Amino acid sequence: MSSVRSAFNKASGQYDEHAFLQKEIATRLDAKLDVISGESSVILDLGAGTGLLSKQLSKRFPDSQLICLDFAQASLKYNPSSNKICADAYQLPLADKSVDMVISSLMMQWCPDLKQLFSEIHRVLKNNGLILFSTFGPDTLKELKKSWSVVDSDTHVNTFTDMHDIGDQMLGAGFQSPVMEMETLTLTYQTVMDLLRDLKAIGAQTVSTRSKSLMGKNKFQLMIKMYESYRKDGKLPATYEVIYGHAWKRQNELGKIQINNQ
Repeated sequence: MSSVRSAFNKASGQYDEHAFLQKEIATRLDAKLDVISGESSVILDLGAGTGLLSKQLSKRFPDSQLICLDFAQASLKYNPSSNKICADAYQLPLADKSVDMVISSLMMQWCPDLKQLFSEIHRVLKNNGLILFSTFGPDTLKELKKSWSVVDSDTHVNTFTDMHDIGDQMLGAGFQSPVMEMETLTLTYQTVMDLLRDLKAIGAQTVSTRSKSLMGKNKFQLMIKMYESYRKDGKLPATYEVIYGHAWKRQNELGKIQINNQ
């Protein structure tokens, strides 16, 4: 987790100019509040970062108390909100039943312990409180994963959780009737290096279990060669599986997962 925090801290100064996809997903997540409404006196933007979602929430809920929380202190420096907390999502420094809404855009994929995360969110939410989030699913960067898989069996790209498993974890934490949706977004690049530079610039560089010197240039060039097989209409695609979910903290209801296909 400390390596993830370090990567986001390093990327914070240039994050927004490279975060086209993140801005788009934050906008789509915010738009879901057009039809999902609830009490909004106190709202927690969990994993607020530089404020891509915070800015939109401030406009939507100008009279609400918006708390922007992130574990990367440098990222919060660029967040224009006045109420900012640098803390760990697994140990929220908030009182039980103190928040009406927890909204989180593209933070959850960096939290391997979803059970602890959802338990903490459930704890701080008031009864009838809402959780709304976006995260990445397992097909994210599938072209890069497949290109590396031809080279060796090491893990070079982050692994993301399936939406059904996320829904199960929400039920386990006490949330009622989670609603899960998925859509696929594709970015295009001129070269593989352009993609890798973008990933690094937003602090989301892919995982490698070996140093570059050990990996060797040959493996790296082979990966690039394999990725070239995906080129279409002169561009290289980078697929993102985007998962959206929401649920309520209710009392005494039987839970089930609802899947909405997009």
